[in-house]
Amino acid sequence: MAGLSERAAALLTSEPVMAHLATSVDDRPHVAPVWFDYADGRGVIEVLTTGRKLENIRDNPRVALSIQKDENGQAQWKVTILGTATVVTDDDARKDATQRINRKYGAEESAWPENELVRISVGTATVSEY
Repeated sequence: MAGLSERAAALLTSEPVMAHLATSVDDRPHVAPVWFDYADGRGVIEVLTTGRKLENIRDNPRVALSIQKDENGQAQWKVTILGTATVVTDDDARKDATQRINRKYGAEESAWPENELVRISVGTATVSEY
């Protein structure tokens, strides 16, 4: 996966932190928090989403993710990713991702079945540690 260093991958898999997904259509940005999963074996970052984010991705697949860990309000590290998103229509892949991501964040594995699976291929990524 181009642009994702070993250090960025290690940070993204270290613990369940929130990501902020930025989409844009007609020069109107939209940013919202999402749960995510990254695994080298799949070579993509996966998010589950609905609503405006999903509509925007279908119209314009260029996205950004900002992922940061804080302790007591102090930034410890951040990873910023620019990439291209694809809505996955395979039901089995969506169910697998739903179980995996929900488990990671401590939710029921079958929660939010209406979410759609989006895979993000990384174009570039930057890492900052504080």
